[in-house]
Amino acid sequence: MVKILVVDDEYSIRKSIDMFMSEKGHDVYTASTIEAALNRFNELCPEVVILDIRLPDGSGLDALSQMHRIYPLTKIIMITAFQDMETTIEAMKKGAYDYIHKPLDADELEKTVNDAIASFYEDTKTAGKSESRISYSENEIVGKSRAMKEIYKLIGMLCQNRATTLITGETGTGKELVARRIHLSGPYCHQPFVTFDCSAVVDTLLESELFGHEKGAFTGAVSSRPGKIELAGDGTLFLDEVEALPLNLQGKLLGFLERKQYMRVGGKNSLKSRCRIIAATNKDLAKMVREKTFRDDLYYRLKVVTMTIPSLRQRSSDIDDLAAHFTQKTANELGIKQMTLQDGCLERLKRHPWTGNVRELENIIVSASIRSRGSVIFLDAIEDLLSHHPVSIEEHSSSQSLSQMESVHIFKTLESVRWNKTRAAKILEISLPTLRKKIQKYQLAPPE
Repeated sequence: MVKILVVDDEYSIRKSIDMFMSEKGHDVYTASTIEAALNRFNELCPEVVILDIRLPDGSGLDALSQMHRIYPLTKIIMITAFQDMETTIEAMKKGAYDYIHKPLDADELEKTVNDAIASFYEDTKTAGKSESRISYSENEIVGKSRAMKEIYKLIGMLCQNRATTLITGETGTGKELVARRIHLSGPYCHQPFVTFDCSAVVDTLLESELFGHEKGAFTGAVSSRPGKIELAGDGTLFLDEVEALPLNLQGKLLGFLERKQYMRVGGKNSLKSRCRIIAATNKDLAKMVREKTFRDDLYYRLKVVTMTIPSLRQRSSDIDDLAAHFTQKTANELGIKQMTLQDGCLERLKRHPWTGNVRELENIIVSASIRSRGSVIFLDAIEDLLSHHPVSIEEHSSSQSLSQMESVHIFKTLESVRWNKTRAAKILEISLPTLRKKIQKYQLAPPE
């Protein structure tokens, strides 16, 4: 049972809301003017206010601001008969919990009030507590799982040298972040870290973007321009989606890796570079070598050291820390209050297949944080976002390899039978030994 203050100049509306909410077990109080409403508000400190925009002695928006100053935790639902875009925007900017239009729909009103009550009680749990913010660093890698601890060990070893490194892993696992940490942890951390997305540039410009060009080298080359290798200096050049390089450019990249020399497009003199190359791919390069779409000599040159970043499905125990990290990151970058997750949210997040991995989780947390009108992200909001989120096996099968799809399907099947391998093998229509091999192949494991 909560206290609800209804403020409207129409008696029929005040009476109908009073009767409707009283039947739901709430204590309902009414007022017809801003002055009367503020007096009642000071007396009652209600959990919820239903406030009309246009009142005889002024604007409900002014009352909204005053009520927020008096008791910020109260959830104020604005109502109006006028569908005015500017007023709606202004109300939400001033902290209205929601904004609904007349004639009022009973189901919509009840749901909005119930959500507001839930938000009020969640906010009171954290009210008065000092915010224990998790330290946030832009280039921080988050996770304490066994799989991530192995990644940290590799980063520690690789940052001490300049060995060419190949980072593999599904889309969204954080390959660029790992590359950046290798760079920042080493002695050349003050040198540039340059990213080059091999799939984002048309083939005709790839060589120029990578190696640079001289003035007049081609139509439009009105001046000399350094390439990514030159811009990297003594630092690191990160080649993302390296599998997208055409074969002729693969040969030139190989030549650079072997001699640390290159030539600008249209140039006559060889240039030297000491930059370190870290390449990344979400494809099976060994398979591409067999299919003659990727040079075998470049493949072996790139994979001097290979790191495989685990999928989020393989380290679901890290979701707690990742969610906390992303709520802090969202608060810092968007200038909003840091959100907390309602009980049950983390368990729901851990049941999601995460075909988009850590990037998908971050998108969910950012969306939920922006949409939340209190300081708490509700389970319903997470459910809604997960059910409508575009990253799924069905919709993104074209961007996933067959092995990635199989890994996700096996993991979801195991989760559905609580990791009973015998039952899972029957559902998948494969033998138990085959299932065990695939679990080992894809490094699948139940949540820790």
